[in-house]
Amino acid sequence: MTNAVFLYGTLRHDPLRRIVLGRESALSPARLDGVALCPVAGGAYPVIRSAPGSVVEGALLVDASAEDLARLDFYESPFGYARAPCEVRLTGTVSGPDAEQVATVYLPDSEPETRPGVWSLEDWAEADGALTCDAATEFMGHFARPDAEPARMAALYPYFRARAWAQRLARALRPRRQQTPMGRADIDIAHRAPLYNGFFRLDGFTLSHRRFDGRWSTPIERECFIAYDAALVLPYDPVADLVLLVEQLRFGPVLRGDPAPWTLEPIAGLVDADEAPEDCARREALEEAGLRLDRLEPMMRAYSAPGYSTEFFHYFLALTDLSDHQAGLGGLAQEHEDIRSHLLSFDAAMALLDSGEINAGPLAAMLLWLARERGRLRAAG
Repeated sequence: MTNAVFLYGTLRHDPLRRIVLGRESALSPARLDGVALCPVAGGAYPVIRSAPGSVVEGALLVDASAEDLARLDFYESPFGYARAPCEVRLTGTVSGPDAEQVATVYLPDSEPETRPGVWSLEDWAEADGALTCDAATEFMGHFARPDAEPARMAALYPYFRARAWAQRLARALRPRRQQTPMGRADIDIAHRAPLYNGFFRLDGFTLSHRRFDGRWSTPIERECFIAYDAALVLPYDPVADLVLLVEQLRFGPVLRGDPAPWTLEPIAGLVDADEAPEDCARREALEEAGLRLDRLEPMMRAYSAPGYSTEFFHYFLALTDLSDHQAGLGGLAQEHEDIRSHLLSFDAAMALLDSGEINAGPLAAMLLWLARERGRLRAAG
């Protein structure tokens, strides 16, 4: 099979191709006749479909090495794409404006649903290029690992994107009236490498930082849990003075040796890539408790354990009518969720907090926040 590859989609983006190939590469302008470029429904990438009389302008990766092809296959195969033979026409070369070239092109094993419109590499790069590159960096870190089967990589890819999205959300500015004005320029990371990379990631690192007295610290070696942003929501009915809590098995208490590892919590879920935390809160409420939320009120935004984890929580109170809601079972089977909801009066929930039966920090913080604001919310109806 030829070692020339026709690229028509996101791999024409130089930064992404550099990550996937692990090197710089040049492309030659080329086109593929008899096909059309179609945006994939629900995706940010395109696919080519047979369309007599149409032309797709793309580019040719010439003289790809065996490792280049292996890396490209690794990146494409988890999503059902494989190389197929094709004949392209080079444009603007010394061989002539329409020199023919035998090549291969990545095609899906099944026809994905497409949507109307025109796919633009420039528009994609502006809207999604940086996020895709960050996810691809983590994805390609698994190349040549024995456990990196296509099915596993396809399952992990959304989580790579979610971690990359968390990095974007972290850039939001917040007030700093009491804190030090020191920032990232006052930190030197000498070494960082993943120690484990899967649904969660554990990174080892060595850093030094400027101290409060102005001097630099000695190098510090630590590990950090690389997690996600999550949206947490506490449904509250201010008229009936009811709250809705959920209960599920939690692995932290299991491995700690807690004899009662099922915990009472707020509704919560990981914020997907390109998803607003508010949208995540609404989605999770429907999945976990069958609840369509009305008005959301922001509560706070905070790290869950800043000493050793990147996990960051976006807290919301949902002002909603719970008078006719029936507590029951919920959760998504494909995410191994087995969730029971509880409808309680505010006083009953606070009694569980006082007794210690509620022992999840986020729920405790949300109930205490509600206790402070409850009078205002009930007066507003």
